[in-house]
Amino acid sequence: MANDHKFWDRMAKRYARSPVGDEAAYQEKLRKTRAVLGPDFKVLEFGCGTGSTAIVLAPEVADYLAVDISCEMLEIARGKAKGIKNLRFEQGRLEDVTPPEGGFDAILAHSILHLLPDKEAAIARAFAALKPGGVFISSTTCMAKGGLLKPLLWVGNKLSLLPMVKFFSADALVEAVQAAGFEIEERWQPTPKAAVFLIARKGT
Repeated sequence: MANDHKFWDRMAKRYARSPVGDEAAYQEKLRKTRAVLGPDFKVLEFGCGTGSTAIVLAPEVADYLAVDISCEMLEIARGKAKGIKNLRFEQGRLEDVTPPEGGFDAILAHSILHLLPDKEAAIARAFAALKPGGVFISSTTCMAKGGLLKPLLWVGNKLSLLPMVKFFSADALVEAVQAAGFEIEERWQPTPKAAVFLIARKGT
């Protein structure tokens, strides 16, 4: 994890040029997200990358804070987001963010939970940072079995050649979200191997 920012800094320009793997699924996730956001919402997105999702959603809410560990990713994001006044990009991790008074209305975690050393801790932090009734929206690659990928990824991460990747099933992800105190409102996976999209709500 300590070296992951080096990988993403190096990959930033290539990442920014890469097309979305499944554009239709991505647009459906945006549609589902918009349906639970409100114009007065204060939103946090962690692991925002080059800001594509933040740029689309920020105009529909009151305040949008997007954080990432990669300086290079954020530089690209800021360049793309010029003119969106309620959108801020900051370098850091979820644990570095101080929630606004009363908490965030929504927290987004797209393509990030499987890249963290402790997804349970991150989900718990998100729960604590949300106001009562707030929503946690995530899209996560779930691979229960890594096989030969596990040692290869471990070595690659130590050499700053690859990111750290954690292996867990979709059911294990859902259990972790529920264990943090959330109620799952929606679970969607367009294909069996696609990322798992969740909308979870903190109780009032």
